[in-house]
Amino acid sequence: PHHVPAGSSSGAEPCTLLVFIDDATGRLMQLRFVPSESAFTYFEALKGYLETHGCPIAFYSDRHSIFRVPRKDAKGGQGMTQFGRALAELNIEILCASSSQAKGRVERVNRTLQDRLVKELRMAGVSSIEAGNAFLPGFMARFNARFAVAPARPNDLHRPLNIPPERLRMILCRREQRYVGQQLTLSYDRLRIMLERSEVTIGLAGKYVDTYAFADGGLEVRWQGLSLPYKAFDAIIDALSRFLG
Repeated sequence: PHHVPAGSSSGAEPCTLLVFIDDATGRLMQLRFVPSESAFTYFEALKGYLETHGCPIAFYSDRHSIFRVPRKDAKGGQGMTQFGRALAELNIEILCASSSQAKGRVERVNRTLQDRLVKELRMAGVSSIEAGNAFLPGFMARFNARFAVAPARPNDLHRPLNIPPERLRMILCRREQRYVGQQLTLSYDRLRIMLERSEVTIGLAGKYVDTYAFADGGLEVRWQGLSLPYKAFDAIIDALSRFLG
């Protein structure tokens, strides 16, 4: 990933360019402008990559905390980040670059993009993330035609993406566990979630349920794969209301 301005005007949106390149050929495989680096923006970019090219054997990344748990004693996730967990479910290995040579290959491409892409965006009058993403496919085609090289071996090791859309959605999300209180409530970020009382939920007090947060803002609460109906309240407003009576 590399930070690249989305346009030349002073009012252009600041953004980040997520870059996927083929290590063997230098071919740009996926570019996407996003507001900032996060698990959700990488999930969206990864989804586009998988639908276009299929599943690679491995991704080679930098050591950003989105890809790598920075501390050995980090709690939760079995030592994996959300992105790492998703790749494991897709049977894709993730390798974090540690050598200056490995980092250099990516940085050289990023420097080229920062120069060439920014100039082309300026010439095209692009000044928003949406317009930038519409511009990128044509830029990638021109870039690859000029700079990509033939691979040493012609075999394409990408595997078909044989995953139903709903299953892929459940993989490319933020998954965590939350404790259910005696009133069948749980906390999630700034939300207070109240499960609807049923034969299933009545026995969940004192147990953990799974939460699935999606890039589009959706949130599911599940128990052993079963989606649980709930009502959500702003935790701060709800606490203030109860305090004031």
